[in-house]
Amino acid sequence: MTVSENALGAGTAVASGSSVTSTPARIRFNPFSADFRRDPYPLYRQLRETAPVHRTLGMWVLTRHADARAVLQDRSFSAGLIPQLVSEQAARLGHRDVARIERLGRKSLVFTDNPDHARLRGLVNRVFTARAVAELRPLVSRVAADLMARARSAGGMDVIADFAAPLPISVLCEWMALPEQLRERVGPWTHDIRFLLEPGMMKAADFVRVVEVVEEFTDALEALLAERRAHPGTDLISRLLAARTAGGDTLTDEELIFVCIMCFVAGNETTKSLVGNGVLALLRHPEQAALLRRDPGLAKAVVGETLRYDCPLQLTKRVATRDVAIGGAVIRDGDQVLICLGAANRDPEVFDRPDEFDLTRDTGAHLAFGHGMHGCLGGLLAELQAEIAFEHLGHLEPRATELQWQDHSFIVRGLTSLPVVVREAP
Repeated sequence: MTVSENALGAGTAVASGSSVTSTPARIRFNPFSADFRRDPYPLYRQLRETAPVHRTLGMWVLTRHADARAVLQDRSFSAGLIPQLVSEQAARLGHRDVARIERLGRKSLVFTDNPDHARLRGLVNRVFTARAVAELRPLVSRVAADLMARARSAGGMDVIADFAAPLPISVLCEWMALPEQLRERVGPWTHDIRFLLEPGMMKAADFVRVVEVVEEFTDALEALLAERRAHPGTDLISRLLAARTAGGDTLTDEELIFVCIMCFVAGNETTKSLVGNGVLALLRHPEQAALLRRDPGLAKAVVGETLRYDCPLQLTKRVATRDVAIGGAVIRDGDQVLICLGAANRDPEVFDRPDEFDLTRDTGAHLAFGHGMHGCLGGLLAELQAEIAFEHLGHLEPRATELQWQDHSFIVRGLTSLPVVVREAP
């Protein structure tokens, strides 16, 4: 996703307005609580209104759209925190064999800063083009139709387990032309490696498993690279192998492998949650679901409004590399900043009636895919998959059940299950 990326000069206030620099006693920001998982938006609203820029849990928490957008586009805020946290957590747990996963962090687009980021992005962008993603529409439609055919045959499904989870995995496996014996392993591998996105949640056993999985995944992809070099095709791996800059620069084998691994790790959980959160919003807003049934062309609007209303990636971190004034507070060089994307996307200064799910609104200003140079590389693919999903889902009715929100990640918001009955259109 290409967005304006002008960095702000040293010492510039990236957003104006008053703020509270410590959380009021009556408000406790705890992203690990069950109440926050069920519904974080009342707390976000309180924080925006009373302490939009405040320090808690050893970091600065931002909840206003203007502040979040400004930090995301300011290149002096580093995205390279994860590799450092992996090393620190490994040391705390006495786990030393982490060289490969540390390199995976340092060489992944999600966690790199310039000049590494510009080099990697320049190469990968040659493959992840709007045209290349658009060409995947028939593939995504076929996968979605197959999943829905099974659901109709069964009379119902779990939207998460039976549709939203297998959709992105299947699409990526097809795009990479992975052999069948590898496809059945990719899902479990992706589930294990996701811990790298939140190193603080990793236990000693998690490090052991992640190291094993990354080695297994790397070995499997190394074999594929040799095969695709000898017999290139139109698949994603072949295209990444062929990608080069005007100066002749190419991805190293390990860099290419890391790109493929992170496609699964970064794209699976968020796309799954985007579809699940969108279905839940439609079930809770039957008048909007009726609009979609009358006009299937609104599927794209469902995607945009879901990304704004209940975005999968709720939180993202940056580290200040200089002193910066934000909303009356001074964030010092080295301070960690937690950007609440879910709060920014419901800021009434940007979105009218922000707590309403409305398919007719303009959602172009949402920050669900980030902003600036770290804007989500796979955003277009996630949008395409979700759009086609909403085109195929048809008439669903909820089964009576208590909603369970996942608790293996505090940055991603998504359901663990969503049972529904599949009806023929009335």
